[in-house]
Amino acid sequence: MSKSALIFGASGVTGWAFVNEILNDYPKKGIWGKVHALTNRPLKQSDSLWTNDPRLNIVSGIDLLKGTQENLEAALGVIEGIKEVTHVYYLAYKASSDLDQEYKDAEAMFRRSTIAMDHLSPKLEFVVLQTGAKMYGCHLLENHPTDYIHVPLKESLPRLRSPYAEMLFYHPQLDWITEYAKDKSWNWCDTRPDIIIGFVPNQNFYSLATSIGVFLSLYAEVEGKGAICPYPGSKTAWVAKSIDSSSDMIARQTLHLSLTLPKSSKGEGFNVADAKDPSTWETKWPALCSYFGLKGTPPPAEGEPNEVRTYIKKHLDTWNEMEKKYGLKTGIADSELTFKGFEYFLLTQFDFDRQYDMTKMYGTGFSEERSTSEAWGGVFDRMRAAKIIPS
Repeated sequence: MSKSALIFGASGVTGWAFVNEILNDYPKKGIWGKVHALTNRPLKQSDSLWTNDPRLNIVSGIDLLKGTQENLEAALGVIEGIKEVTHVYYLAYKASSDLDQEYKDAEAMFRRSTIAMDHLSPKLEFVVLQTGAKMYGCHLLENHPTDYIHVPLKESLPRLRSPYAEMLFYHPQLDWITEYAKDKSWNWCDTRPDIIIGFVPNQNFYSLATSIGVFLSLYAEVEGKGAICPYPGSKTAWVAKSIDSSSDMIARQTLHLSLTLPKSSKGEGFNVADAKDPSTWETKWPALCSYFGLKGTPPPAEGEPNEVRTYIKKHLDTWNEMEKKYGLKTGIADSELTFKGFEYFLLTQFDFDRQYDMTKMYGTGFSEERSTSEAWGGVFDRMRAAKIIPS
């Protein structure tokens, strides 16, 4: 019996990869008979870079917060094949500068969506909630706890404590589904990527790969191929250990879990990332720069490094010329949708070790690992194909 997947947040940085992996028959041919790709904003198949496959059903415009629970179920209920859905991957996220509103929206969206699918699909087998490194307090920067949360970051570590716990919407999401699903026949887990490296066809609030792809393309145009490109962040961030979470690997690991996890593991959390061992920007930055014909070097010994967003804004006229010269999509380099300052946050302020313990994930029978060049290079290839950056 083939499986049917429904992905909330399908045009997001991880959602795109889930659809792509399913259409490419991961983990093997014959498993997936259908994939419903739900997006809030409109997305045409021709713009998506997904293969034109009869199993793909793109559904745009369903607002997970609009109306009553019954209204949402009615909106989802008209999707052809909704009763056949076996696997739900919840990857939706509504970013807001109002953190209190973001918290309320996140809990409500997940709760309403999961109840709807539980009601609509009698064949439901598995639900995935994607959380992330905020579970370990990484977003707290210099305030991240080191006494009760320590590296390598392991799934069994205790939750964040007050006053930070009350601001993290993962907690009410997890508490709600733990209670709601305890007597359900279907299984569930949560997955925890670090910073997600991936391709987005639509513009995204946080996409480090998009920003760096634009920055390095622009840098090569302004400074010339072969130019030295110092790391655009702090000296401490340059040597901080972490493991990248590329969207392809998040998708593969999550699909693997949702197809193999026994009922005895119901409700468990899993770190998802590209490899067993950590790396630093010391090795990653030269690999990224080489893709664009540049020589990546450490941050400057003196003075301030180039900051990604500042550099893009300074040379925006050049980028606008590049859009015409190379036939690129417009409005992506300095989009209003990009969260202001997030590149500085990730490349400068993430200046502490935050490497995952990947023992649990690789203990499930999953074995694949990816290098920096494989992970980031694949994203940059897609950005070129989508005319986001020049070839």
